[in-house]
Amino acid sequence: MPARQPLTKSSSTVGMEELLTYHGTNLTTGLTSSQVETAREEYGYNELDKEDATPLWKLVLEQFDDTLVKILLVAAAISFALAYFDDAGEHADEEGILAYVEPIVILIILILNAIVGVWQESNAEAALEALKELQSETARVLRDGKMSTINSREIVPGDIIEVKVGDRVPADARLIELKTTSLRIDQSQLTGESQSVAKDVTPPPSARMIW
Repeated sequence: MPARQPLTKSSSTVGMEELLTYHGTNLTTGLTSSQVETAREEYGYNELDKEDATPLWKLVLEQFDDTLVKILLVAAAISFALAYFDDAGEHADEEGILAYVEPIVILIILILNAIVGVWQESNAEAALEALKELQSETARVLRDGKMSTINSREIVPGDIIEVKVGDRVPADARLIELKTTSLRIDQSQLTGESQSVAKDVTPPPSARMIW
């Protein structure tokens, strides 16, 4: 299979003929078995990467791996040191205790920031796992001139996919042809939009991906 020339624009904005040529496919027969194997070697399987959950201690440390946070930690340490030496040799009185308020407030803010950061990271990992569960298990694909049902993880770039009413879209794809008057996609799991989004075969004017 000859080396492909890179696309001059985003795959969501180039013309359909150029995109079909780039992937070496056509609307009549789809990809051949050999093309599928070559594409799988290059792109891998159509599935989200499975990564081990990040340990809690690592999530906590990541919250402090920030320049501003490090500056605040140094400021808190210096403030503690100044308060300690100012109060050295004397019994803690009201003024001595007040001297520690500033570094304590800084540390409390940093701790709260770390807690919020860890919570957000944990939610992001949970959302990614939820998306994996929502992935379609099977898909109808045109290969070697025949439409067949395969495991959705076997899809490769260049495959011609058929989607019917109620199906889950099994992969990022360009809309080639509508066999109905309109098409609306529920993509709330990806974008949070509560309303279904209309799709058509016209490439968008900007470089954003569409179904």
